[in-house]
Amino acid sequence: MLAGLGVVAFSLTFPATAWGLESFGPWSLVALRSVLAALVAGGVLLAARVPLPARRHWAGLAVVGGGVVVGFPLLTTLALQTSTTAHAAVVVGLLPLTTAVLGSLRTGERPSRAFWIAALAGAAVVIAFTVQQSGGALTTGDLYLFGALLVCAAGYTEGGRLARVMPGWQVIGWALVLCLPLAVAGSLVALPLEPVHLNAHGVLGLVWVAAGSTFLGLYVWYRGMAAIGVARASQLQLAQPLLTLVWSFLLLGEELSAAAPVAAVAVLVCIAATQRAGRGAGRPSRTVRSGREAKTVRS
Repeated sequence: MLAGLGVVAFSLTFPATAWGLESFGPWSLVALRSVLAALVAGGVLLAARVPLPARRHWAGLAVVGGGVVVGFPLLTTLALQTSTTAHAAVVVGLLPLTTAVLGSLRTGERPSRAFWIAALAGAAVVIAFTVQQSGGALTTGDLYLFGALLVCAAGYTEGGRLARVMPGWQVIGWALVLCLPLAVAGSLVALPLEPVHLNAHGVLGLVWVAAGSTFLGLYVWYRGMAAIGVARASQLQLAQPLLTLVWSFLLLGEELSAAAPVAAVAVLVCIAATQRAGRGAGRPSRTVRSGREAKTVRS
């Protein structure tokens, strides 16, 4: 449920970013988004009197910050200047599979063969649908989108690993605080150089990507990943492109293909298959030997 709530929050990110671009330039929007989210996170950490993380965790927090606080927002915002939200959803269609692969390599998770078959099938369905939805045309923002895919998967994987040793809200909270100096500097540089035209859509978009997508969404997402494993949680994001398309239709007036219900059913089947196949395989295991017997103990 927690990971699913994170997916719902993330599905609003692209439409909210499109709204934010009505008022701010791409660099200003990303910088202000990070500043506001870091202020919220820092206030919560101070109010709760949370001690600083151990030194060994700061490198991982830097990966989280670079991937989901700076890299993914910046690259997707730049891409959305030339791409529709439907086309940008291709990134999210590949993200679950990429995250599962990196999670397996980084955390030692070993999902079953059935899991990988269902994950590949889900990725294929989402890619085929989103490409068809966007007319199959490549845009100049595709390089940004593929770069966003890689950095976000790395941030998700590292955040899921850290959420096993500290609460998920502290993972994203400290990652945001770590990025605050860079975000403030970016705001001071970008705001004078890019035009600002405040309207209701722009302000609402900025508030959501800062408080909703970046802080609240990542908080519940990392808690969910810690509970069920990176691989299983990542496959819930197969539903994200379809949810994004629904929001884009309702909020932005973009067209919704008649194939959407068929794709939605196929994706739900694949998600159910990955969750069923992934049960019991969400955590790495270690072998403990006693005499001649070897017993596998779940971490």
